[in-house]
Amino acid sequence: MKKILIHGSGHKADSWRQTVSHMAGGEDILCPELSALLRGRPASFENLSAGFAEYCGRLDGPLHLCGLSLGGILALDYALRFPERMATLALIGTPDRIPRLAFALQNLVFRLLPRSAFASMAFDKRDTFALGGSMAGLDLGSRAEEVRCPALVLCGEKDRANLPAARRLAETIPGAELRVLPGAGHVVNEEAPAELARLLDGFYARHGRTP
Repeated sequence: MKKILIHGSGHKADSWRQTVSHMAGGEDILCPELSALLRGRPASFENLSAGFAEYCGRLDGPLHLCGLSLGGILALDYALRFPERMATLALIGTPDRIPRLAFALQNLVFRLLPRSAFASMAFDKRDTFALGGSMAGLDLGSRAEEVRCPALVLCGEKDRANLPAARRLAETIPGAELRVLPGAGHVVNEEAPAELARLLDGFYARHGRTP
């Protein structure tokens, strides 16, 4: 079975490189590029979610989905829509809901950044704004209790913006495990790749579904 690691909006697929280097079964780990999933369609969460579902639909067997931030939102959304395709779910620094005010403040900051600042991010400046606008008010946390596969919720100790959401998700998803990584911030896969790999490998081993 495939393990799919899904990056956030502030990074690209290569952000998983160090974590993957520490994980077992690396040949079965996939790291899709989120911008490619749109396949020319306008940037919106609906289109990104559809593109991710199409990507997963081309893979055989139950899937291990692991997402960070926006990647976690996509993974949770997929787990709710296609529970029969899920082996396990891992959410890292993932918000359970998207307050409209929070996105308004983020967009205000983004507007001050030059286009070049988005070169290392998942989407260019225009698409980042469009995607953010389409997600304002999104609330997957209200349905998190519907997740039926084993789940692991992770968050960096210093990721104070997402720690409350991590705790809510761990309490709401049936049987979910919560792990807080000491000293790490939001981008756990780059700040603590070896520890993250250890936790993920242990999670997969405990549920007996390693490739």
